[in-house]
Amino acid sequence: MPTLFISDLHLATERPQITRQFLHFTRSTAAGADALYILGDLFEYWVGDDDLEDPLNGTVSAALSALADSGTPVFLMRGNRDVLLGTGFASRCHATLLEDPVMVNLYGTATLLSHGDALCTDDVDYQRFRLYARDPGNQQKFLAQSLEARREQMRGMRAQSEASKQQKTETIMDVAPAAVEALLRNHSYPRLIHGHTHRPARHLHQVEGHACERWVLNDWYETGGYLRCDAAGCTAVLT
Repeated sequence: MPTLFISDLHLATERPQITRQFLHFTRSTAAGADALYILGDLFEYWVGDDDLEDPLNGTVSAALSALADSGTPVFLMRGNRDVLLGTGFASRCHATLLEDPVMVNLYGTATLLSHGDALCTDDVDYQRFRLYARDPGNQQKFLAQSLEARREQMRGMRAQSEASKQQKTETIMDVAPAAVEALLRNHSYPRLIHGHTHRPARHLHQVEGHACERWVLNDWYETGGYLRCDAAGCTAVLT
């Protein structure tokens, strides 16, 4: 059976059709796979692991734990929208929480996994915010607030983020080639799989004489999709 990769589902109560599609995916396509990797932004936003009783969060964690208990290992990586996702949620899902980036041996091919937002280095404002959001002290201050205060603040940040995107070019919000090549060079020229940009594609990079394959995962705003990898290679599949 293959290993499956997904990212950027942005699950939210406002988009129940995508939640239904994801739940079907866990019961059908992902069932029996060698593993399922979720490379960030599973949720539209995440206010903390103490919000596990929220109906959506509970439904998703139940689906993932059922998948893991059926024999398909589940691996979770934080994205920019769910950067506060932690060991509490991973434990509820019976999943393994991954650092970003992380190297895996995928059927004999060294493969580097990342959410991908760290590669968008031309977006200086975003990178500044990324450092702020991942600072342990800032996270602790945010988590010290009430759940409702956190939800309200997160909704405001989402609106601000969407407004900011309207002022940026597509090129700035994409990965920077130099950042991609540096990452590949620093990890001995692996295959790279990431999400974040919502621009699904297969790229081939030539880095110091090494051919490096890069797969970008699609988002689930309009329809679902996943990357299917086995010993023969990888194939992008829309659902």
